[in-house]
Amino acid sequence: MTGLVGMATKYAEAVLAVKYREKGPHGMRGGPMYYLAKGANLPRLGWLFAVFTALATFGIGNMTQANAVATIFKSTFNVETWVTGVVLMLMTGLVILGGIKSIGKATSILVPFMIVGYVVGGLVVLALSLDKIPHALGLIFQGAFSPAAAGGGLAGSTIAAAMRFGIARGVFSNESGMGSAPIAAAAARTHDPVKQALVSMTQTFIDTLVVCSMTALVILTGTAWLEKVPAGQLTSVSFGAVLGQSGVILVAIATALFAGSTLIGWNYYGEKAIEYLLGPKSIKPYRVVFVCVVLVGSMMKLEFVWNFSDLMNGMMIIPNTIGLLILSKVVKEETYRYFKWKP
Repeated sequence: MTGLVGMATKYAEAVLAVKYREKGPHGMRGGPMYYLAKGANLPRLGWLFAVFTALATFGIGNMTQANAVATIFKSTFNVETWVTGVVLMLMTGLVILGGIKSIGKATSILVPFMIVGYVVGGLVVLALSLDKIPHALGLIFQGAFSPAAAGGGLAGSTIAAAMRFGIARGVFSNESGMGSAPIAAAAARTHDPVKQALVSMTQTFIDTLVVCSMTALVILTGTAWLEKVPAGQLTSVSFGAVLGQSGVILVAIATALFAGSTLIGWNYYGEKAIEYLLGPKSIKPYRVVFVCVVLVGSMMKLEFVWNFSDLMNGMMIIPNTIGLLILSKVVKEETYRYFKWKP
């Protein structure tokens, strides 16, 4: 449900990002801070959004990614978390600080193939567990609406908890409504806001409705989730239960590549937020701090990392949602124009 609603918010964000973007020293720049200031006439809210974005980059775009890679490499290859953190920090630093574009280009090439490989692997697992899929789907609804799911709590609190984690993880996967994606959309080589918005919607569909739903079914058709397997290892153990060691390695490599590309992408979001707040001279110090936090995130406790990320994500969503509501008429007008509909 978060994915379906998120496709609409991702569409609106991209329309506004392209419409209200402006030319900067290194190309086009835009995002919620610009359409809040220029479109909604709320410059202070735009400033707040930039502050929250600069902070959120250390959560969703940094510590959680480093932590995920360190955790899965520890369980799969028995590599110490600090070792993974150092390597990941150096690789990130080479791209961000050293300007080594070859690593960034290699990641951009490998990630699409890895998504295909991950999806194919997941489909194979589900094909071999086809008879268990109906039960898995039933568990999803049972876990969402059954009072017993909250340890005997009231039904209302159970549903609230399910919604809280469902929305949080859904937003984490597709970033819809957060305002991060339109920062990238604003830099796209396009002259039409709606055309870019239609492209941006596909990311939410692929991330949440396809990849995340498939992953959930892979986990629930297995038994690892009943055996108190740590959250960071659930996916790899579930893949490995059907595909053997090759499935575990597939998930580990996919996680590393997905995390690497996310680190680079969120660094870009943070740079644009810092630039908006403090000017171009603040970008280099920000990059140094961002790279150092990679090592910190790889060694921190998973619970703290996720709680920090959820908090910062929520802080980004508040001002961005206000802007989307105020400027909804603009989104409607642009959509009518593109499809030549009559209001």
